[in-house]
This record gives sequence, C-alpha cells and structure tokens, in this order.
Amino acid sequence: MLLSMTGYGKSVATFQDKTIHVEVKALNSKNFDCQTRIAPIYREKEMELRRMIQDSVIRGKIDFSIWIERETTSDAQTINIPMISNYYEQLRKVEAEIGGDSVSTADMMKMLVRMPGVLTVGEVESLCDEEWEQVCKTVNEALKELEDFRRQEGAALRLKFEEKLDNIARLMKEIEPWEQSRVEKIRQRLTDNLAALPEVEYDKNRLEQELIYYIEKLDISEEKQRLTNHLKYFRDTMDEPQSQGKKLGFIAQEMGREINTTGSKSNQAEMQNIVVQMKDELEQIKEQVLNAL
Repeated sequence: MLLSMTGYGKSVATFQDKTIHVEVKALNSKNFDCQTRIAPIYREKEMELRRMIQDSVIRGKIDFSIWIERETTSDAQTINIPMISNYYEQLRKVEAEIGGDSVSTADMMKMLVRMPGVLTVGEVESLCDEEWEQVCKTVNEALKELEDFRRQEGAALRLKFEEKLDNIARLMKEIEPWEQSRVEKIRQRLTDNLAALPEVEYDKNRLEQELIYYIEKLDISEEKQRLTNHLKYFRDTMDEPQSQGKKLGFIAQEMGREINTTGSKSNQAEMQNIVVQMKDELEQIKEQVLNAL
C-alpha cells in the first residue's frame, strides 16, 4: 500500500475541567525528525510520546503539539513580584554602568515578563494515570487521522505513478518502428558512401559482417527488456503491504539508467525525441516519489 509522507491529524478530548488538544503534521524527510510542543504537565512523558509518534509515522518531518484549555481560571498565571523586582534592580544597575539611553519603564516591563520564573501557576499539577490514559487515547486518534490522510494522498500519488509508467511503456513501443527501419538506413548510408569512392574496392561479405557488428552495438533489445522489468517491479512494489518510498526511488534510478543507455544508442532524431519524452515522464516520477513514505 502506497502512503504519502505528508499528512495532518487532529484530536480533541476532555478530562475533568480540561480540554486536551493534539495536532500532528507530517512533511517530507529522509529520516524521522520530530519537533514537539508539549504542555508542561505532560513533558515528563515526552520520550514516550516520541516513541508513539515514531512507531506510527515511521519517518518524515513531524510537528507535534499538545496543549490544554481550561474551563476554570483557578490556575491562572500570577506575577512573582519579588523575582521581577530583583530583575528590575539588576537591569537598572547594568544600564547605569554601560550608559546610553535610559529604557522606559513600560519597555522594561515588557522585557521583565519574559524572564524565567516571573510568571508562575498557582499550583503545581501532577499527572494521574487516568489523565495519561486519556492523553494516549487522544494522541493515537490524531495519529490515526494522520494515517488516513496519508492513505488518501497515497492513493492519489499511485494514480500519478500509474499514468507515468503507462506513458513510458507506450513511448517504448513507439521506438520499435524506428528501431527496425534504421537497419536499412544504416546499410544504405554505408553503401552510398562506399559508392562515392569508385577507386576503393571492398568485400561485400566483409561489409555485411561489419554491418551486423555495428548494428549489434546499437541494439537496444536488452535495455527495453530491463526497462519493462523495472516498470513491472515498480508496480509490484506499490502493491506491497508496507509503503516503500525509498525502494521506489531506487527503482526509478535503474529505470533512468536504461533510458539513458537507450538514448546513447539512438542514432536517429526520431528515436532521440522519444527518449527525451521518456526522460521527462521519469523525472516527474522521481519528483513525486519523494512524497512517498
């Protein structure tokens, strides 16, 4: 099953007088990179939350947030007056020593409220088992929503891949008529060039042998067969139970090698034009495969 690496999930739950909000966003990344914003009461469980997230999303750039809204104001923040006074005196002393323009009291207060420990909560909360169980449930619901989002995006991604694979297979078929006709063109060109040199005698049997050797060097049968196998392997990989974005990227690289070799052996403008179209289709696959998990 093909999954997209991008996605979004959200879940909300209530516990006593709290409303617990969980959001998780996922973007492209080769590895697991998780940025968290966690409410203070749940920070002791950060490592456990990270394990839950990684087990679910596997890899990607993750932005995870969990915060609380309260129905009551009993835990409203208060100002630690002794601490803010101490900060104020120290800053005024520094200001007097270094000189310069005096900072207004209003501007000073804006700085002071950002200092550590100035704003405090009335009571220190403790996390009970019942609340943590509710938090885990809410996080899992958000992760499930993220997975559903990835699955929907993955289905759309698969349709794009199928279209591009079909186009490459079609273009490969379009090469065949030109491939067959170029044999006679090569033979005729060599014969005409030799006829233009009447003083030169040549063995026609040897010419046929050299012609066969030359044509074998330009033969693309193996490249077409390998490319066909890669196209099938790409489709089979998309059908695997687990999303295999990295593996699809490797297969796309192998497809590129066969298309490039075909282009290097194409000594006709018509064949080269088709190869350019194949490269364009493959490049779009490579761009989109970066979005696959």
